[in-house]
Amino acid sequence: MTNPSLTVEKKYNGIIVGSGSALPSKILTNDDLSKMVDTNDEWIVTRTGIKERHICGDSETTATLATEASRRALEDAGMDAKELDLIIVGTITPEMVFPSTACFIQDSIGATNAFAFDITAACSGFIYGLSIAENFIASGRYKNVLVIGAEALSKITDYSDRGSCILFGDGAGAVILQASEDTKSGLLYTSCAADGSGWTSLNCQAYGSRHPVSKELKDPSLKYMKINGREVYQLAVRRIVEMVRECLDYCDLTIEDVKVCIPHQMNARIIESSAKRLKLRDDQVFINIHKTGNTSAASIPIAFDEYLRMGDAKKGDVVILVAFGAGLTWGASIFRL
Repeated sequence: MTNPSLTVEKKYNGIIVGSGSALPSKILTNDDLSKMVDTNDEWIVTRTGIKERHICGDSETTATLATEASRRALEDAGMDAKELDLIIVGTITPEMVFPSTACFIQDSIGATNAFAFDITAACSGFIYGLSIAENFIASGRYKNVLVIGAEALSKITDYSDRGSCILFGDGAGAVILQASEDTKSGLLYTSCAADGSGWTSLNCQAYGSRHPVSKELKDPSLKYMKINGREVYQLAVRRIVEMVRECLDYCDLTIEDVKVCIPHQMNARIIESSAKRLKLRDDQVFINIHKTGNTSAASIPIAFDEYLRMGDAKKGDVVILVAFGAGLTWGASIFRL
């Protein structure tokens, strides 16, 4: 069962007035990985669709990437940071245990009038953030909300595990939602869901209260991300299809009405299988995983920003964002630009 994020009539919709993204300059190619683990370019591309991913340098962190993406979104919007009311960051690789990454960003960009917090929903983090922003805006409580997805996954990647190290990259993406009385445009609907019983499929177990930093790990590999690809594949496809159909049904739209679907860039094979079940044409699906890898909560806003800046988007276009990730969590948002 899904839990619709909106159960009351909207006063306002959040329209996108700015977007931005940031990727580290360092690129890790499949050929580079072949020198680190037993793999090769063909093996990786066949199974994931990934050819390269961006990796943080020594001075780059989740907060520095998110700050750069936020500044670009503000510039795109022609907005001063002091106009922001709220900053939401989706991340599983925060700057530190506390304070929140959002607070570092708030300080860095000078958003002195905004309150700020992080959410942990892994690959679904940006969608969860949009859901929260949607409700704050719909109620009329806030006007300008900055929603960010940002990750430095290379910091928790085991580069001796070829099953996981081939997947992940670093980056950040951001959008600014602004309240509008035009409830036929902007963020029309968001739905999010979770199933905690599936946590073993995707996780990073240290260092929390279960495996605290004060105790030596019995299994040192617990400090790295773990993924069971076989378990995730079919469930991810099913949930993505369900979420897209729910958004379309709620908004009384069809697949033919969709200009583009921007899924979480988890794996090209998962994206292709989901698109096939939904009967989406190739030109209706945006994929950039070949050059970014899986950047968890950052992947959708990075892809969304790239799409918006390509110049193909037009007013009135219907765009769907959909994600599935650790938790297990999943969600989707539908926009009319």
